[in-house]
Amino acid sequence: MLVEELPRVKISKVVINILVKSLTMENKIAKLLLEIKAVFLSPDEPFTWASGIKSPIYCDNRLTLSYPKVRTEVENGLKNLIEEHYSNVDVIMGTSTAGIAHAAIVADKMDLPMGYVRGSQKSHGRTNKIEGKVSKGDNVVVVEDLISTGGSVIEVVETLRSIGANVLGIVSIFTYGLQKGKDRLKQANIKNVSLSNFDALVKVANDESYIKSEDQVKLLRFRSNPSDPCWMK
Repeated sequence: MLVEELPRVKISKVVINILVKSLTMENKIAKLLLEIKAVFLSPDEPFTWASGIKSPIYCDNRLTLSYPKVRTEVENGLKNLIEEHYSNVDVIMGTSTAGIAHAAIVADKMDLPMGYVRGSQKSHGRTNKIEGKVSKGDNVVVVEDLISTGGSVIEVVETLRSIGANVLGIVSIFTYGLQKGKDRLKQANIKNVSLSNFDALVKVANDESYIKSEDQVKLLRFRSNPSDPCWMK
């Protein structure tokens, strides 16, 4: 078959616009997180996680709440993700504690009910674990600030499922993109969409001179296997 005879694959302008918009948002949010130091990269002097893993990245997305312009970008971004991926949502639920504020702001923008799921059941009063009104059959979207291994947010989803809520999925500000997290979410049949991710952050950090070019390889090695300290070499 001649090259001229090969069939052309048609890609609609809508699909192209969605892809471009997604890439632009990933980089934009990554840049903002770096600027306010909500995400901090230190490949030469790694942080130590509670698990003992040496990590070149520290993430505190609570800081986005302290910067009005950044906060607006984040909350509008989360709202857009929900409208694009979970348009039939009935209730917005936040994770405790980091997702609560974001869930409240997004729910207000969307004029939807909001609540949150506690990390553990209250030991007094009505001993609630779920705060706010969620009914059996409600279509719920969970708002999380950070996805790493997925353990805590999966527990939130399972809590909501246990009362009969239909959890459509998760929206999050940032994901490390760790394989363990991806596998656990897939096994639990949970969809997550994030505003930005580790790979986008590393690219922007390099472009904006937050890191040295040679650090990119080390950072991506960490993302591939955080448990292997060889990423530091």
